[in-house]
Amino acid sequence: MALRGRAARPAAGAAGEFYEGTQGGRDLEVLADARNYYRWILRQFAPFLGRRVVEIGAGLGNFSRVILSDAGVSEAVLVEPAANLFPRLRERFAGDPRVQTRHGLFEDVIPESMGADSVVLVNVLEHVEDDLGLLRHIRQRLIPGGHVLLFVPALPALFGSIDEVAGHYRRYLKPSLAAQLAEAGFTVERLRYVNLPGTIAWFLIGRVLKWRVFQPGSVQLYDRLVIPLIAALERWWEPPVGQSLIAIARK
Repeated sequence: MALRGRAARPAAGAAGEFYEGTQGGRDLEVLADARNYYRWILRQFAPFLGRRVVEIGAGLGNFSRVILSDAGVSEAVLVEPAANLFPRLRERFAGDPRVQTRHGLFEDVIPESMGADSVVLVNVLEHVEDDLGLLRHIRQRLIPGGHVLLFVPALPALFGSIDEVAGHYRRYLKPSLAAQLAEAGFTVERLRYVNLPGTIAWFLIGRVLKWRVFQPGSVQLYDRLVIPLIAALERWWEPPVGQSLIAIARK
């Protein structure tokens, strides 16, 4: 699974250009119950989160709630530029003293003096036209030794109908993502493909069947049956390719 839920209409901005969801966040609602999926991603990120975390493109807070389950996180700043998603994000975390929600582009609403321990982007960087510019903005707002934690769709050959509807500019290869991170001034500590079975599923739904939205039943089935197997297998074995890439890079 690799869907962020943007479509159709560009929002203003340069390094932080995003797409507002014309489906009112329906796709994010479908993914809200993908608990195994989000916990699996968190296990890759947890050692690098630190105390103060910024999440870019927090959406409806699906991954945000998982970040906040980590005992080491004492402050989370959730950034969401889409006007149709932000009110729901703000309402969801209104009673949590650890959380700040900010509406706008990352570089506009997070000052360079932020001093974040980590900045997290889960299925977000592919929505940004100037991804290199955003990575440079992120680096400026990290403490020395802080990390950017990325989960992005992989393999341009898989680009299909759902990528188009979601407003993806690209899918990444290891070399292209490594080059962008290095040019932005980061040192790559981990970079690996994940979710080998997902390459087949994504090709079928995006290139053959040409779905334009996820079906709730298929997401729940994949999350319940396939993700636990992937998590167990790929913990010990790194696949040569995968539906997604995980990158952990240090300032």
